[in-house]
Amino acid sequence: MTTIEYSDFEKVELRVGQITSVEDFPEARKPAYKLTIDFGPDIGTKRSSAQITELYSKEDLQDRRIVAVVNFPTKQIGPFMSECLTTGATNDDGFVRLLGFDSDDIPLGSKIF
Repeated sequence: MTTIEYSDFEKVELRVGQITSVEDFPEARKPAYKLTIDFGPDIGTKRSSAQITELYSKEDLQDRRIVAVVNFPTKQIGPFMSECLTTGATNDDGFVRLLGFDSDDIPLGSKIF
């Protein structure tokens, strides 16, 4: 593990968002969804690609609150431009489980510290 300074961590904008749209992403090399995520009025809406089809259906993801990095540069993934990085952790089977909240009382766009 590489140690970083706290000032490095402060540069990463981890924010609370809510998934508003989920689309299949058949052009992706590995099964994935295209997500549209609302980060509230200050940040707005961003799009992300996420390889989470093993554990989540499109219906499971609709309106789910998640954590994403919103200040990475845009990244091209096949024909899709990903504007943020949706965060998750792998389970024992190697599938990604999203980081998020089970409550709606945290405003969209809230910063994770």
